[in-house]
Amino acid sequence: MKRLLFLFLLITVSSVVFAQEDSVKTVKKNTVFRRIGRTFTHVFKEFDHIDTAYIEPQHYNYTVMLQNTNNFEMYTLKSKSGQSIMFSPEPSVRIGPYLGWRWIFLGYTFDLRHKIDDSSNTEFDVSLYSSMFNVDLYYRKTRDYRINKTYFGDNISRHILHNTPFPGLTTSIKGFDLFYIFNHHKFSYPAAFSQSTNQRRSFGSPLVGIGIMSTTLNLNSNQLKNVVEEKMTENNIDVKVDSGLMFNKVRYTSYSVSGGYAYNWVFAHNWLFAASLSVALAYQKSTGELQHDNSFSLRDFRFGNFNFDGVGRFGLVWNNTKWYAGASTIIHSYNYRKSQFSTNNVFWSLYLYFGVNINRKK
Repeated sequence: MKRLLFLFLLITVSSVVFAQEDSVKTVKKNTVFRRIGRTFTHVFKEFDHIDTAYIEPQHYNYTVMLQNTNNFEMYTLKSKSGQSIMFSPEPSVRIGPYLGWRWIFLGYTFDLRHKIDDSSNTEFDVSLYSSMFNVDLYYRKTRDYRINKTYFGDNISRHILHNTPFPGLTTSIKGFDLFYIFNHHKFSYPAAFSQSTNQRRSFGSPLVGIGIMSTTLNLNSNQLKNVVEEKMTENNIDVKVDSGLMFNKVRYTSYSVSGGYAYNWVFAHNWLFAASLSVALAYQKSTGELQHDNSFSLRDFRFGNFNFDGVGRFGLVWNNTKWYAGASTIIHSYNYRKSQFSTNNVFWSLYLYFGVNINRKK
């Protein structure tokens, strides 16, 4: 009897021990997967996690919007001696419908100034806004430049060549900017720039970001020289274009780290004014092709250095959660400098929009 009792106890204890070991193994396996799952779930929830005392969430699944887009650009080339030429294309004016879902707006705008097969410029901009992150993607290729202002000396008017067509310059720029919003629980970028939430109480937030941009300039330097010197001769002015402006092609790649601050000001019920400024420390790596000149070496036009760039965003919005309207603008400024040559590129977009939210969430 004692042997049977001992055997029974041994089997029972062994069963409990093995069961505990299996349980521990199971818990360990589940813990690993659960931790991974909880991590991903937490990250995705944080994208749109908000404090409802400051931000009212979106009550609808979709939005339909009509938007007017206006794009502007200025390119300034400056030589070591101080000569400079500013080029500007004709501003583009577009209008078209958009369909939005959460962070994403998709649509198409029609150029009101050119026929579909007549425009020589290409523009593409995409912005994705969540509570935590903001991403801007952009691509521009511009050909139809005009000379805006020039500087060839204090006694020479800057406007002698104003509005002179110059097809000898082609530029392309492509890149992205990624920003992280620290106070994303109480500060809403989407409220100002994608109308997917409502900022109910004023609040601000520091920003940090990274960006990469690539730019190419193709310049017909002989054509530039002829246009400038012929126009100056017509006005009885003797001017020679500095050799620092006589390049054929320059390619830039910029890697930047930025910091800034944004503020949403709720100045009346359903009204919001937003302002955001960021300054970037950018490292540029560039190569160029100068015209052969005895005073220059090709090495003078290859450089990698640091410069300061900037991005500004401003918006004015009226939004009662069902209907909304407003205006916003995004301004980019990039600088590239070397002892023999420098450029400054400023481009910005102005958006005017009107829309309605549909399909209310249950």
